[in-house]
Amino acid sequence: MSDQSSVLIEEHTTAAGFVVGQAILNVPATLNSLSLEMIRLLTPALRVWADRADVAAVVITAAGDKAFCAGGDIQALYHAIGANHKAGQQVDPYPFDFFAEEYRLDYLIHTFPKPLICLGHGIVMGGGLGIFGASQFRVLTERSRLAVPEITIGLFPDAGASWTLRHMAKHHAVFLGLTGSQVNASDALLTGMGTHVTDHDKRDAWLQGLLSLSWTDNSASNADLIARWLEGAAVPMLPDSELARVPQREVRFDDLLGEIQAVYALKGTSPWIDRGINNLRNGCPTTAGIVLEQLRRVQQMTLAESFCMELTVATHCAQNADFYEGVRALLIDKDNTPRWAFDAVESLPRDHVLSHFEAPWSHHPLADLGQ
Repeated sequence: MSDQSSVLIEEHTTAAGFVVGQAILNVPATLNSLSLEMIRLLTPALRVWADRADVAAVVITAAGDKAFCAGGDIQALYHAIGANHKAGQQVDPYPFDFFAEEYRLDYLIHTFPKPLICLGHGIVMGGGLGIFGASQFRVLTERSRLAVPEITIGLFPDAGASWTLRHMAKHHAVFLGLTGSQVNASDALLTGMGTHVTDHDKRDAWLQGLLSLSWTDNSASNADLIARWLEGAAVPMLPDSELARVPQREVRFDDLLGEIQAVYALKGTSPWIDRGINNLRNGCPTTAGIVLEQLRRVQQMTLAESFCMELTVATHCAQNADFYEGVRALLIDKDNTPRWAFDAVESLPRDHVLSHFEAPWSHHPLADLGQ
């Protein structure tokens, strides 16, 4: 595969003759933002490795020093959604293909039959967190910054973020979903978003250490081997946890105004929390409503059902105005004055939020997940 490819697919033959597959996100100029092309390179490679008896494990890394993946290719989504809105009908299927294929990729990683390690250095957000959070071994560095920042652009925490948020303390999930706050490596370990840490500047040596393990043809044994190796590795000095300052409390997913007020009540606790509160104040009210509803629903869902829910919501977001407007204001025109469909959560109709969870198809495109 050409070095210019947006995803590099490599195979490393180990001393015992087994293979470790490596996929490298390779668009550092865009902080490895995930495109449909990249998804279509990753998915078949992972499927082949899953089926090959000689492949002992898979590792996903990224080129460049700043980011594993900053999220989905928002600009491509923006232009396609804009064309559809202008035409008043679907003339560009890119957004719908992107979300459906991205979520299939994330589900494949979640359910991968062999040990899968992801090294999430630098920025790990949105679609990047979808890949990272789906991996069995989620390795951070002291420079990792993770987030579900979608409230700032009128989308919602997707690409498996429902599942990731479900598996952390509820008060942390609500705070991160409503504020889009960036968390550091200590926070990620606290919430389970990450599992292990390595030194940012020694990533090449880390990879060589991984490849030199005594691999076998048994996936369970290989997973134990990786776990012992990661747990025995030296850990760099990490920043103090910011999220630990968010106090534990009882959460009510059916009380949007109450949950928002609980976040606002933390003002003055720390500059980091205050930045999150500012994100919430200026963020999309519809997104806030979606976050609480998706967290309420995902508590009783299977993994496959959670991805089906996300695709339903994402499809509505691509058809409605807020996502397009949020991207325009933050990333295109950069005037930071989005005109949301509703000015505040107080004027946000409950029916509008719930409409995002109503499937717009007679047959769900992800209905076969888990079968």
